[in-house]
Amino acid sequence: MSNPQISQGTINRLRASVVIPSLPQLNVTAAFLGEEAIRMAFEGDATLFINTLTGAVTSPEPYLMVNVTVNLLKTQAIANAWKAQMETSAILGDLTIRPDTPMLNPYALTNCSIMRPGDLDFSGKSAAYPVSIRGYYIINNALWNS
Repeated sequence: MSNPQISQGTINRLRASVVIPSLPQLNVTAAFLGEEAIRMAFEGDATLFINTLTGAVTSPEPYLMVNVTVNLLKTQAIANAWKAQMETSAILGDLTIRPDTPMLNPYALTNCSIMRPGDLDFSGKSAAYPVSIRGYYIINNALWNS
């Protein structure tokens, strides 16, 4: 009998990145990231359920809001580039988040902006320069074909 186990795959932490076509000087690869790298948090539900007397009607949402935290290294010039961008214009436009595994396709985010830098520790004990970005992720594309 053969082994029933399925290979669990591999995570490549050096693969995660942020690409901003309109602002390539802000593109982020592994060399610019702290240990927490990139985090995405989705808001809301992909489908709204509207109660009826005897059940519910579904109403798929066309997008989800997304909060992204990019944990830059303040020891790299790119942290200052992000700071300068926020001081000039917090609007980033569209961007792509590439995950840490090739099994997940990249996430294309729309109409993104810098929301704020995260808490900064200048005690000499942290290299983190976290940046919070907000935008939206288009979902339920079949809605447009109905």
